[in-house]
Amino acid sequence: MPGSRRQTAPPEGGADDDALLVVRAAEGDEDAFAVLVQRHAPALIRLATRLLGNRAEAEDAVQDALISAWRRLPEFQRQASFSTWTYRIVTNRCLNVLRARRPVAPLESAGEVPAPEHAVSPARIAEGRDAVRELRDALEDLSAEQRACWVLRELDGQSYEFIADAVGISQEAVRARVFRARRCLTQALGAWR
Repeated sequence: MPGSRRQTAPPEGGADDDALLVVRAAEGDEDAFAVLVQRHAPALIRLATRLLGNRAEAEDAVQDALISAWRRLPEFQRQASFSTWTYRIVTNRCLNVLRARRPVAPLESAGEVPAPEHAVSPARIAEGRDAVRELRDALEDLSAEQRACWVLRELDGQSYEFIADAVGISQEAVRARVFRARRCLTQALGAWR
């Protein structure tokens, strides 16, 4: 319905701007929702890629999550921020994908860290690849829930409170899952310390 769309200039950002855009989008303003998507999609795709280990799957999961968010926007209670709400939707979508494909595929997002110019040698390159491969294997051994909490905490730098809201569990449960994930990864990667 092109006639019913209002023009919405992208605001600078922030929770207050998001709240206004959410209200407009819930009233059917597609441009307001487009601004929200543009603002939050890069972080959501990074999160999904880290959780799923595959960029194409991550983009599909985020697209599905954003479609779901658009449909459920009138129900959004605004008890959490739009960012936290979408993180929760994307995290849940990714957890469902991970559970459905158990055992999980390799984590592609870990990638290879380029060696400094002075340290590039075939032996160093092989060693780096082995370390990344072992990290991927260790991450695959984590439960989907542990992996989600660990990625949000260690790779995204999110607070325990944010993770609890995003995953839908208590802060104590988040702390326990991050602790267990760290312990498992430490044991699995002990040779690399």
